[in-house]
Amino acid sequence: FPNFYINIEHKEFMAYKFLEHQADVGILGIGKTLEESFQEAAKAMFEIMFNLKQIKQKKEIHIKLSAYTKDNLFVKFLNELIAQADIHELALVNFEVKIKEKNGFLLEATAKGETLDIKKHEIKTEVKAATYSGLKVYEKENKFYSQCVLDV
Repeated sequence: FPNFYINIEHKEFMAYKFLEHQADVGILGIGKTLEESFQEAAKAMFEIMFNLKQIKQKKEIHIKLSAYTKDNLFVKFLNELIAQADIHELALVNFEVKIKEKNGFLLEATAKGETLDIKKHEIKTEVKAATYSGLKVYEKENKFYSQCVLDV
């Protein structure tokens, strides 16, 4: 992922970026904590699908996942968001993530959004899945980064 072409900054260190990729779309979530980097990556993923400014926080879903590595937890988290959004027909916009390290990693998350309305919400691109391509979860210079390629 040599070039970053969109950089949307949120509070202090929180941000997400879209990464160039030949066939699909790479995302990179950046945060002050591991949790914030996951949250920002989730925002990036849903920004690919919808115009987030059009989505209200009227409904919420809860997710619990575990994995042996942070990398696997990240992909599982994004794929579970895709699945739950599809099952409940939701456009999601806000994500709160808590991660505990115990025999691997345990993630608990709340995602907020509203029922998808094709007349109200600008639908952009369908994201089929988060993949292990380009997968990397790491800390550098007091920031946390979570990245992967999405199959669109």
